[in-house]
Amino acid sequence: MYQLGIPDEEFIRGKVPMTKEEIRILTIAKAQIKPDGIICDVGAGTGSLSIEAALQAPKGMVYAIEKNPEGVELICKNVDKFGVKNIKIIEAYAPAGFEQISRLDTAIIGGSGGNLDEIIEAIDRKLTVGGRIVINCITIQTIAQCIAYMRKRTDYSYEAIQVQVSQLQQVGGYDLAKAHNPIYIVTCEKRGGKNID
Repeated sequence: MYQLGIPDEEFIRGKVPMTKEEIRILTIAKAQIKPDGIICDVGAGTGSLSIEAALQAPKGMVYAIEKNPEGVELICKNVDKFGVKNIKIIEAYAPAGFEQISRLDTAIIGGSGGNLDEIIEAIDRKLTVGGRIVINCITIQTIAQCIAYMRKRTDYSYEAIQVQVSQLQQVGGYDLAKAHNPIYIVTCEKRGGKNID
């Protein structure tokens, strides 16, 4: 299996946000992707998570959903650069685009465009029992919305962690820590059962 953690500078970036290497590693680890897994990456951006997921699932398929035309172009370029063949790009504003997916084992949400509940519900209709949804939340509002939603479900268990990464940079004779924005990673596992109304 492919070793996680492609260096950030290996990706073609443009002006589209990209999930940083350390967060990608944790996200993919939490997703527990199987070699033949069917995965979707919602808000795929540059495709960095899609590519890491595709390399973990060489016998599976990754659906990269992205609404931004520049992002779609960057995903295409990065897919070509890394030579991955098991990524299908869906240019759509999620939850649109899920009609192209028959089932899912794993979903990663990196951007929701304000449609988080609707996106989770669209994923849920495709997700197999035992499947996972991993949500990367940058804002307090998104983590609050995510937890509030999951607390209403009896068919999911969830956990949340906050990650703060700092990188040391040489400045003259010193090494200074440059902090990245903290990220909440919420991992939800489908157990079956019914919703709470």
